[in-house]
Amino acid sequence: MPSWLKLELAAPLMAFGGVAIDQVGPVRDFPAASMLTGLFANALGLEWRDRQAHQDIQDRLVFAAAILREGVVITDIQNAQLEKTDRGWTTWGEPEGRDGASYGAPHRRRRDYAADAHVVVVARLAPGSPATEDIRQALLHPARPLFLGRKPCLPTRPILAGTVDAATAHDALIAALPDGGGLRACWPAGEGPAGHRRQDLPDGRNWISGLHAGTRRVAEGRLP
Repeated sequence: MPSWLKLELAAPLMAFGGVAIDQVGPVRDFPAASMLTGLFANALGLEWRDRQAHQDIQDRLVFAAAILREGVVITDIQNAQLEKTDRGWTTWGEPEGRDGASYGAPHRRRRDYAADAHVVVVARLAPGSPATEDIRQALLHPARPLFLGRKPCLPTRPILAGTVDAATAHDALIAALPDGGGLRACWPAGEGPAGHRRQDLPDGRNWISGLHAGTRRVAEGRLP
């Protein structure tokens, strides 16, 4: 029977990114496959250029999520005058510069965040390397600081909350949340009971090209 990691995602602000159009960055209620892939890769110490390693994690990732506390969506309107010589903070402790010319006008972006939300995730990797146990060890001793969607979104508690054994993602959620009846949840189609609303969710990333692309079939409903 597979072993699943139980993850507690809670923070003053979280960003489970949805489909972004132009400068608008919306958020979803549940974490995306690409976000969890980036979280695990960051904990392992992978670099951005390790594209195939990111892709391998995402391709083998199986997860489900349930909302313990619904967040309130707030919107941050960002206006920045970016110069060619500007540098910014990074999670590996060294300033990062930017290429290209200075902007003649302010650079504007709209970013949504979920405030005060709490989501539980059960996740595992299909057989391969890294293994689920490697991710567990990395979350216990991450190579770099971890964040939930965007760099300002720092967790308020340890992300790893234990492990559960279950045959499917839906069963793993029930095992991780024995008192979670009625919670709104999301799991991969085929990893839980039939009869719930299904949709093709565009939450993956082609890590080789660097673009978000593709969909996966998921089901949404409430835990029994």
